[in-house]
Amino acid sequence: MVLRGQVLELECITEGLPTPEVSWSKLSGEFPDKRTSIVTFQKILRIVNVSDADAGEYRCTAHNHLASIHHTIRVTVKAAPYWITTPRNLVLAPREKGQLICRASGTPKPTINWAMNGIPIENSPEDSNRKVEGDTIIFDEVQTGSSAVYQCNASNEYGYLLSNAFVNVLSETPRVLTPANQVYQVIRNNHALLDCSSFGSPIPKITWFKDSQSSTLEGDPYLLHENGTLEIYVAQALNSGKYICVARNTLGIAENHVYLEVKEPTRILKQPKYKVAQRNMNVVFECKVKHDPTLIPIMIWLKDNGELPDDERFLVDSDSLTITDVTENDAGTYTCIMNTTLDHDSASAELTVVEQPDPPTDLELTDMKPRSVQLTWIPGDEHKSPIHKFVIQYTDSLHDHGHWHNLTHVPGSKTTAHLELSPYVHYSFRVLALNAVGLSDPSNPSHMYKTNPAAPDENPSGVKGFGTEHNNLMILWKPLSGLQANGPGLQYKVMWRQKDVDKNWTSVTVANVSKFMVSGTPTFTPYEVKVQAINNNGIGPDPAVITGHSGENFPVQAPDSVRVLVLNSTLAEVHWEPVPPKTVRGHLKGYKVYYWRERSLHKHNPHRVEQQLLSFSGNKSHGMLPGLQPYSTYLFNVRVYNGKGDGPASSNLQFETPEGVPGPPSFLRITNSNLNNLTLEWGPPNDRNGHLTGYILKYQQVNNSNELGPIEELALPANKTSVTLPNLKYSTRYKFYFHAKTGQGAGPVITEEAVTIMDEAMPSRQADIATQGWFIGLMCAIALLILVLLIICFIKRNKGGKYPVKEKEDAHTDPEFQPMKEDDCTFGEYSDTEDHKPLKGSRTPSNGTVHRDSSDESLVDYGGGDGQFNEDGSFIGQYSGKSSIRETAEAHSPVNTTIVNSFV
Repeated sequence: MVLRGQVLELECITEGLPTPEVSWSKLSGEFPDKRTSIVTFQKILRIVNVSDADAGEYRCTAHNHLASIHHTIRVTVKAAPYWITTPRNLVLAPREKGQLICRASGTPKPTINWAMNGIPIENSPEDSNRKVEGDTIIFDEVQTGSSAVYQCNASNEYGYLLSNAFVNVLSETPRVLTPANQVYQVIRNNHALLDCSSFGSPIPKITWFKDSQSSTLEGDPYLLHENGTLEIYVAQALNSGKYICVARNTLGIAENHVYLEVKEPTRILKQPKYKVAQRNMNVVFECKVKHDPTLIPIMIWLKDNGELPDDERFLVDSDSLTITDVTENDAGTYTCIMNTTLDHDSASAELTVVEQPDPPTDLELTDMKPRSVQLTWIPGDEHKSPIHKFVIQYTDSLHDHGHWHNLTHVPGSKTTAHLELSPYVHYSFRVLALNAVGLSDPSNPSHMYKTNPAAPDENPSGVKGFGTEHNNLMILWKPLSGLQANGPGLQYKVMWRQKDVDKNWTSVTVANVSKFMVSGTPTFTPYEVKVQAINNNGIGPDPAVITGHSGENFPVQAPDSVRVLVLNSTLAEVHWEPVPPKTVRGHLKGYKVYYWRERSLHKHNPHRVEQQLLSFSGNKSHGMLPGLQPYSTYLFNVRVYNGKGDGPASSNLQFETPEGVPGPPSFLRITNSNLNNLTLEWGPPNDRNGHLTGYILKYQQVNNSNELGPIEELALPANKTSVTLPNLKYSTRYKFYFHAKTGQGAGPVITEEAVTIMDEAMPSRQADIATQGWFIGLMCAIALLILVLLIICFIKRNKGGKYPVKEKEDAHTDPEFQPMKEDDCTFGEYSDTEDHKPLKGSRTPSNGTVHRDSSDESLVDYGGGDGQFNEDGSFIGQYSGKSSIRETAEAHSPVNTTIVNSFV
C-alpha cells in the first residue's frame, strides 16, 4: 500500500547461476511515463508522485539461459483528503441567498464536518434560514446579524483538511471606486476600456450613458462586462466625449464621469527606401510621419536594431536621416520609429555601400599559339556590386610602348579569355573589372608574349582617286598601323590604269607615305586605282579596285536655247537646253542664272544695276526668278558649273516685267491745322511700279476713348501732291489712311494723325501732347506755383503798401488786363463793354500763324531786364524793351492759357 503523491518502490531479489536478468511489467496497464525508473541493476522499480492509476499488479521476471521465474506484487493506493472545492467568503445583503460548498476527495472518501465560530454546527443556535446538506450550507433570505465564520473539516484515516469562510451580511449604498473625471486616450480603430469599479450591498447594477443622452449604452459597438467595465471594440472619432457610469442597488445610486479621447493613429507616410551608395557619397533616408497633433511624437533611428553609431556623420532631422561620407561599415538596415504615448509606427530600409571592384590578380598566359593565347586571372573583391564584365587591354612594346589599347571584353562570370593576336607584336596584357560603380584599377601586366612576323593580312583602307589640277590624279589611302603591318619593311604598291582604255596596270612602290600623285593625265578621265601592302615577309591580299577621276577643268560650252517666260510682275521662268556631258569636263554641279535690273520703264525711277545670282543644282533645264521689280527691264544669262567653276555664259537676253501695284507714298504730313480744316501734303511712291492712276485718302474721327468713327473716302488725281479737308470738327483728332494706285491696284497704306485746334493754331502733334497725362500734370504744377506767388504778393501789398513797380503798374494800367482783386484774390475780369474782345488765347491770330516758342516763356520775359524778384516779392526791372503784357499774353500757348483760366 502506498499513499497518493508519495514514492512507490518495488524490489525483486533473485538468485541463480549465471546471474539472472530482471525485467518489470504491469499486468493491468502501462508504466506511467516520466515518473517511472528502474534502478539497482533492475532490482527496484520506482514510481514517484503516485496517483490512483498506479494501483494494480506488477510482475518481476528473472531469467537466464537455463530458466525463468516471476513474482507478482499487488499495489493499492490510498489518499489523504485533498480539496476539490474550498468554501469562499460571502458578502450578502439582507434577504439574499447564498451557499458555502466544501468538497474534498481521498481514499477512503473523507468525512465533511461543519463548525460555526469554532463550535460544531449541530451545537450552534438554530437558524431557520440556514440548512446543511453534507458538503454544502445553503442560506435563504439571510437576516442582519447573521454574519459568522464557518469552518469546513474534511478527514479520513490518513489525514484531514481545514478551511474557513466568512459570511458577512451587509447593507451598503453603492459607491464608485474608479477615480472621477479620469481621461482615457485610445488610438482610432483600437478597443477602448472604460472602468467603473463599484462597491455596494446588494451588488450594484452598472449602466452607462454618453454626454447628455438619456438612453443606456448597450449593444454594438458597446460591450458591458460583469465588473462594470464598458468596452468599445473599434473606437472611432465620434466615440470621443464624456461618459457617465451609474451604479444602482435597492439602497441608492452613485455615478461617475470619465472622458474618452480617440486619437488619430501614427502613420509613416513616406517610408525610407532601399539605397545603393558609393563610398564617400551622402545618403538621405526620408521618414515622413503623420500623427495626432495633440500627441508629442519622438523619432528614433536604429541601425541593425541597435543605436546609431556615435558619429557626427549621422545627422538626424525631424523627418530624415543623413549619412555623409558613407563608408563600408555604414551598410545595414536602418529603421525609423515614431513613438507617441499611445502608439508607434516603424519602417526600415537597407543601405548597400558599393564601390568599383578591386583589380584582378594572378594573370597567366596558357595555350600559346602563333596567333592566339589563353589568358586567365583571379577576380578581385566585387564590393557588393556584381562585376558586369572584364576588359582586356594590351600594349605593344615594339610599336607603341606605354600605350594601352582595348583588345576585347568578356562577361563578368568568366575568368578566362581566348585572345586573337596579330603577327610581329610584343604583347603585354592587363585586365580591368567593371561593375555598376565603374572600372577597377588595372591589374598588374602579364608576361610579354612575342608573335612572329608574317605577310600583311589586309591592305590600306579609304583608297580614293581624284584630281587637284586638270592634268593630274591624286591617289590617297589610310596607312596601316604598326599592329596591322604584321612585320618589318612595310611598303605600299600603288597601281592605276585608265578605265576602259589601258589593259596593263602602271605601278610604283612607296614607303611611309599615304598618297601618290600621277601627272600628265587627260582632263576628267576615269581611272581604276588599287593599293597593296607589302613587307619583308610577303605581300598582302589582292586589293579592291576603286574608280576615280583625274582633275576637272572649266566647262567649255554655254547652254543653248535660252528663253524666258514672264509669269507676273515679280516672277519669271527661265528655260535652257542642258549642255552635253563631255563639255562639262568635270562633275556637273548645276546651272547658274545671272540677272540684273537694267532700268525701270518709268522715267521718274532711278537707274540701278545690281547683279543677282540663282543656282539650280543638278541637271536642271529651267528655274524660277522670284522677287523681280515690276515695270522694269531685266537682262540675264545662263552658265553651267562644275567643281572647278563656271563655264561660259550664254548670250544676254532681255525681258520686261509688267506693271504692278505701287509702293507706299514717300511721305504724308499735315502742313496746316485750323478750326475746321486740315491741309495734307504727300510725295509720290519711290517705287511706282507702273503709271500712277491716282491716290486714295481715307480718314475718320478718333474720340477720347480711342474709338473710331465712320470712314470718309476721297479719290485724288495722280498729279496732285496736297489737299485741304474742309468742314471738319474743331478740337477733334482725325486718323488718315493714304495709298497710291496703278492699273494693277492699290499699294501699301501709310497713316497719319492730326487734331483741329480750338483756340489758337497748333500742330496736331502739340495737341496730342496736350492730352497726355504728364503734360497736364506739369501745367497744373506751374499754375499752382504762380498762384502761390500771387498770394505772397497780395500779402506783401497789404502789409507794406505801395512799392515802385506798383506805381508803374498803376500808371500803365491796361483795361483788358485787370489785377487780382484784393478781396477774393482772383484774376480780374476782361472788359466786354466796348470792343467785345475775346479772352486772351481763345482764338488763333488773324494770320493763322502758330507761335510755337511763346508757350515756353516764363515770368522773366515780363521784366525786360534780369527779371528778378526783390525781397517783398515785387518785380525788378522795367517793362521797356519787351512787348506789353497784353501782347505777351496773346502769344502764350493756348494750352497754358486754358489751364490758368480754368484754374481761376
